[in-house]
Amino acid sequence: MKRLILIFSILVISYLGLHAQQIWSLEGCINYALTNNVDIKKHKLSIDYVEEDVLQNKLDLLPSLNGFANHGYNWGQTVDRFTNQFATERVRTNNIYASSNVTLFNGFQKINLLKESELTLEATRYDLDKFMDDVSISIATAYLQVLYYDELLGVAEAQLDISQQQVSRTAKLVEAGTLARGDLLLLEAQVATEELNLINVQNSIDLSYLTLVQLLDLPSTEGFIIEKPDLSTLDVPQSPISPEDIYEFASVTQPDVKSAELRLENTGRTLARARGALYPNLYLSASWGTGYSGASQLATDYETMTGVPIGYTEVGLEKVVALPYEQPINYETKAFGDQLNDNSNETVLLNLQIPIFNGWISRSNISKAKIGIEDAQYDLDLTKLRLRKTIQQAYADAIAALKSHTAVEKKVEATTESFNYAEQKFNVGMINSVEYNEAKKELTKAQAELVQAKYDYIFRTTILDFYMGKPLTLTR
Repeated sequence: MKRLILIFSILVISYLGLHAQQIWSLEGCINYALTNNVDIKKHKLSIDYVEEDVLQNKLDLLPSLNGFANHGYNWGQTVDRFTNQFATERVRTNNIYASSNVTLFNGFQKINLLKESELTLEATRYDLDKFMDDVSISIATAYLQVLYYDELLGVAEAQLDISQQQVSRTAKLVEAGTLARGDLLLLEAQVATEELNLINVQNSIDLSYLTLVQLLDLPSTEGFIIEKPDLSTLDVPQSPISPEDIYEFASVTQPDVKSAELRLENTGRTLARARGALYPNLYLSASWGTGYSGASQLATDYETMTGVPIGYTEVGLEKVVALPYEQPINYETKAFGDQLNDNSNETVLLNLQIPIFNGWISRSNISKAKIGIEDAQYDLDLTKLRLRKTIQQAYADAIAALKSHTAVEKKVEATTESFNYAEQKFNVGMINSVEYNEAKKELTKAQAELVQAKYDYIFRTTILDFYMGKPLTLTR
């Protein structure tokens, strides 16, 4: 049983270990970053903010409705608003009020403000797309940098292996007295130089991995391994697209251009809204109110009054008395519900506001909006200009890298033959170690140049493909 448990534990640990070593492809790195990058998440929050602005501007087109109620007491002499009489004792009052307002016309300012916020929302979404594209390109750059140094490491290891073999062979020849010891020392110095170069390349790989991991916001490079696609041959298009064709496509698809176009359109809405302030404003308002007052009294008991003198006749001065009438002698406060019904008041108003002079604010806002249109137009022009320059530069760099790769390939073939010949001559003592090392350095330099030209071309063509709407990938 213990053996079975031990074997099972080993299998589980091995399984977890194998699955912990995730191989990261370029597409996997990009997708992970687009999902988990904190800066991207912050940019998404800005979209949420603008969406709230759009919703608020839509709701501002609806009528407003507000309610009001209070409950209070009054001491001292005051005129009761419901009985219109003086009240000198403590009086309880209640007021209930509701009002509604709607804008019928204000020069379409609210409509244009809504359109502005909708255009801002769309432009903000394109800004997020642009930022995500920048993150993707940064990751692709770092990813190719790792592959570049990894391949350069292979070149350095191969050269070091050749030098170590040559040192071993030369040591035997020195012991046999065929070669001078100075040649061996020079070769050992060359080995030390190449070992240092190997360490430097390895450090560059580690730094490139660190850069890539930091772009992904991963905690460390431990266990981080990238996929190494076969890039031994370059994918050279048979009919390369011109930079102008790439620009024509990119100028209508790139998110930064779309954002700049929307912001230009948005400034037009800002101008229309500023002009709307010159028009009269028409508002419709309605209100309803009622209330209760403790000073509102109703008689409950009456006394019949007779013989009450009210004056005298002009002739004879005979007393004149009033007809019998009911004199209230007891009161009670009018019921709350009855007062609410009796005190109800409804109002409907049409308000017309005509702007005559407001310190030239409206005219100033119009002038500023016109300046904003020019500024937004320049922003769009600059965005397109930068895009054109970037594409032209990437295209020129790709062509130069391809030509360099073709030339360096021939150089590598020639220097390889030259080195092989020099190695044969060195082995038979026809040249010294200095000449041998020079031939080897030329070969190493040519191989490094070939690797650099290859990855430069891959990166530039990948960027051009990206501007043509293709996803960033190393799979051809």
